[in-house]
Amino acid sequence: MSFKKNKFLVIKNIISKEICKFAHDYLLLKKQAAATLFDKGFVSRSNLEWGTWNDSQVNGTYSIYADLVTEVLLERCKPIMEEHLKMKLVPTYSYCRVYEKGSELVPHTDRPSCEFSTTLNLGGDAWPIYLAPNNEINLSPGDMLIYKGCEVEHWREPFTGNVCVQTFLHYNKEGDIKYDYREHLGLPVYTKSKRT
Repeated sequence: MSFKKNKFLVIKNIISKEICKFAHDYLLLKKQAAATLFDKGFVSRSNLEWGTWNDSQVNGTYSIYADLVTEVLLERCKPIMEEHLKMKLVPTYSYCRVYEKGSELVPHTDRPSCEFSTTLNLGGDAWPIYLAPNNEINLSPGDMLIYKGCEVEHWREPFTGNVCVQTFLHYNKEGDIKYDYREHLGLPVYTKSKRT
């Protein structure tokens, strides 16, 4: 399958099952810790370093921008991405969601920091992602879908499973929007020098 022609590509087993299990369990624990910290008033709900349930695309679903674990995955997967796409890339940012029953991702395209978007399955119940015009992609834990996020409309139908943990690793061509306008990887969203 040609990425240039189809504007998407699946890489199987880009990370090991052990790393998937670690990241999956870590994000579930972080979600639980964030809920407790917010509910007990230890941390303000505006503290985005602990994540949010106010994601504009999937409201009510726990999500987090640039978690340190997913930022490491962003950097570790870059050479494999470059090998498959035959080009130099810069990482922009990572994002992750812990989807639950009823979650739905409406059809959309991504912002300019997501020239080469990916979704990496970290575990949970199976849940396909759809790419326009008519592609249904099913990923196992450790598999990653690469697609042209700014060009290819993508979505997920309402989730009928219990939980599905996905991280999104975003890249641009070398020299473009490096680190999503942050000084380096690992920094939270409020450190961006330019808002997009």
